[in-house]
Amino acid sequence: MDMAKTPRSLQDLIDAHPNLVEYFYNETVSPHSRGRAVHNPVPPEVSNWQDEQRAWRQAAVLFDQSHHMPEMFLKGPDAFRLLNYLGINSFRNFAPGKAKQFVGCGPDGRVVGECVLYYLEEGSFELVSGMQFQNWVEYNALAGGYDVSIERDLPTSMNPKGRRKFRFGMDGPDAENVFREVVEGEAPDIPFFNTARVRIAGCDVLALRHGMAGHKGVELSGRFGDGPKVRAAILDAGSRYGLIAAGSLAYFSSPSESGWIAYPVPAIYTGEEMRAFRDWLPATGWEAQTQIGGSFYSSNIEDYYRSPWDLGYDHILKFDHDFIGREALEAEKREDHRTKVTLVWNGDDVATIFKSLVEPGLPYKSIRLPVASYAFQQTDEVRNKSGEFIGVSTFAGYSANENSLLSLAMIDYGAAEIGEEVLLTWGEPNGGSRKPGVERHAQMQLRAKIAPVPYARKVRELKQAALSRP
Repeated sequence: MDMAKTPRSLQDLIDAHPNLVEYFYNETVSPHSRGRAVHNPVPPEVSNWQDEQRAWRQAAVLFDQSHHMPEMFLKGPDAFRLLNYLGINSFRNFAPGKAKQFVGCGPDGRVVGECVLYYLEEGSFELVSGMQFQNWVEYNALAGGYDVSIERDLPTSMNPKGRRKFRFGMDGPDAENVFREVVEGEAPDIPFFNTARVRIAGCDVLALRHGMAGHKGVELSGRFGDGPKVRAAILDAGSRYGLIAAGSLAYFSSPSESGWIAYPVPAIYTGEEMRAFRDWLPATGWEAQTQIGGSFYSSNIEDYYRSPWDLGYDHILKFDHDFIGREALEAEKREDHRTKVTLVWNGDDVATIFKSLVEPGLPYKSIRLPVASYAFQQTDEVRNKSGEFIGVSTFAGYSANENSLLSLAMIDYGAAEIGEEVLLTWGEPNGGSRKPGVERHAQMQLRAKIAPVPYARKVRELKQAALSRP
């Protein structure tokens, strides 16, 4: 290829591919560690993913999150002001020792990304996960001339030479007992999405109260070199409570129960107001490797953008401050958007898909367990029983706790009645795309029932309790 024509920025890449959706649908490999075995030291299973899933419901589970999450350390006198301007969240009561799920939009009110935001101390913050959102934060810091310093720590698949932090997630009904036993001295009582500094195995550890399974879970982080000692101490204390370590398969299957829709397609590929950002982003970066897949296909990339309402973030959308996208969002109504729900797949239809593998002819799209999604941005058509298109299904996975295949979906407002049966199209049109993980297959329209999100009752109770706090 002529080097003069080699795309250097994301905008160059877009200019070289007039049908951007076709490119993302067929040619890209997911940038996330979930789709990349290389430089991912966490094994798929430590024992087996079924027992590892059941552990977060029945006893306690320990996840190693040290390698797949990007991190950003933001410091300086303008750090608070920058984040406040980029987030749809209110910062009114945000103070050191607290954390929050941090969501940002573009000028059109569509989501760029989200992450977990730690308020470490005055003028010092840590952003965890959400690569595309971290890129948006860094760009705005530079373009806006904010007085901040930025340090990035990329996932191990992108940065195999090392990490500055370990990060372990512990959850389950006995997670709190393990935490209290392993912490040196008296363990603090940490409110939901607050932090405390503790010592474990002689090491300084930051503990975040954060439960994806509906219990008093905790996320623990600290100096990377201390990770093995801290992990060994947790496993030793946990052995008395039935705690088991889990691999990446169980970890990446957890959204089916917790209800978190991770990494939506970022709303950055269109619009003149976002062009400077696209010029800044490299042609080989995360956003350039977006991977679209599933039965829903539109040549308009904007049909894959999501609003805060679509993703269930309306409870954190606050108009008490000026932020990017506020004007567009204020002009919209809740009824114009979709509602996040869980879809419980019909067991007989799931069995039909598996049965097709041992029958003559082209089988249906295979279902891999426990993570059934075969594209990083999975988007499947959902229709009502009359055949009308009413929304899309995203992440799909199997829960050994529910003995069910579940997917997270966004359904038109007013069409998402709990218990209603809908039709989900599984598999891609025309025998499938050219993505490496997609075999030749036939499509199938399977039945599913609308259920609450999060599907696990304990998770719903925990989130409601957190939201009810002043």
